[in-house]
Amino acid sequence: MGDVVGDAMGDVAGGPPPPGLGALGPQIAAFDDWADGRLERLRGNPVADRVFTTASQLGDMSLIWHLVSVARTLAGAPPVEALQLSALIGAESLIVNQGVKRLFRRERPTVAGDDRFDVRTPSTSSFPSGHASSAMFAATMLTRLDRRRAPLWYTIAMIVAMSRPYVRIHHASDIVGGAIVGKLLARAATTIIATKSAGKSVGKPVGKAVGH
Repeated sequence: MGDVVGDAMGDVAGGPPPPGLGALGPQIAAFDDWADGRLERLRGNPVADRVFTTASQLGDMSLIWHLVSVARTLAGAPPVEALQLSALIGAESLIVNQGVKRLFRRERPTVAGDDRFDVRTPSTSSFPSGHASSAMFAATMLTRLDRRRAPLWYTIAMIVAMSRPYVRIHHASDIVGGAIVGKLLARAATTIIATKSAGKSVGKPVGKAVGH
């Protein structure tokens, strides 16, 4: 659910970190500066501004992924798949915002956001990006359900993730970290689901024995 869950409990962790806290080193800072410089060349383009601002807004509370689930259900997918994905995204968000982020408490690129973009400024740690994590997590889980549309799922995920450094709510390295975390959590979720499914299959009776 992006960074929203973390915001709701941000005060518990002591609020946003003071300037400089959570820095990841000069090499990472150099990469972030380089990426921001490239994105700055694109900022101000009306189409890019609208696409990335909208993507960032839709990434809040993982709204975009819930809309995708609803669309799949209306198109004929089993409703249980939408419910399962929503529950998994909720669990992923809790782990990232109330677990992983508290290990870093990294300062965001801007304190109050960039005035050029109408997006919410979270109070949680910048690293890793909750939007990027949930995007990669959702795209991976959707691919498990509908592999034929994998290019679509990952394209949406990429746009949502890249929207965050574009609107200057995250550093570029936050996106990389978030994508890695999301992928790892998706693999863990897939393993757990597969294990439970295998257990149910083993527990089912094969059938009545043939008499002699």
